[in-house]
Amino acid sequence: MSGLQQGFDFEVPQAQLDLDTDVHHPLTPPVTWIKGFLSAKQQQLLLNEVDHYPLERVSIEVYGKRHPIPRTQAWFGDPGCDYHYSKLHISALPWPKVLSRLRQKLFTEHQIQSNTALVNRYANGHDCMGWHSDDEPEIIEGSAIASVTLGACRDFVVRHKKTQTKVNFALESGDLLIMHPGMQQDWQHALPKRLKVTEPRINFTFRHIIPHYYR
Repeated sequence: MSGLQQGFDFEVPQAQLDLDTDVHHPLTPPVTWIKGFLSAKQQQLLLNEVDHYPLERVSIEVYGKRHPIPRTQAWFGDPGCDYHYSKLHISALPWPKVLSRLRQKLFTEHQIQSNTALVNRYANGHDCMGWHSDDEPEIIEGSAIASVTLGACRDFVVRHKKTQTKVNFALESGDLLIMHPGMQQDWQHALPKRLKVTEPRINFTFRHIIPHYYR
């Protein structure tokens, strides 16, 4: 067994639900939802590693005023794969060992190419993410975006930009959601507040971006 796989065994997903295969319903979001993508052992390895991530609560500018985001985060990636949003420049940190193995697992099993991972930690149901699309110009056109959930079950809601049609995914620990090409152009997504949730949720979002886009 190679060093990359050691300690993070590759397993067959438990269940898969494709929502982008019915041509009769164009308002179905182009995603694949794979339940139980990570085993309990794999989840624990990641959780142990996350305890050592330099998570921080950054502030962003909204209508000329700076506000702390309702979550903590860290950005990892290949050299030159930095992150820009809301006038912030975030340099990519080197890949941690277990996160790098998860990146390889996504490529081996689902051909998801990625060179960055955004880690968001939602301490409880008060932490959230507003409506948005992952449509930054540095994201390679036609690439998929993969999202892996650990911890508390939270509602991940998507909304069609024109019709406002909404679809809800109750993502549980170990689930994988793949957002295919076309998703970011036609749909937005959000993680709304759920005040009854008291446990943390950690999300890993893998993107394929153009290196050194912001020179």
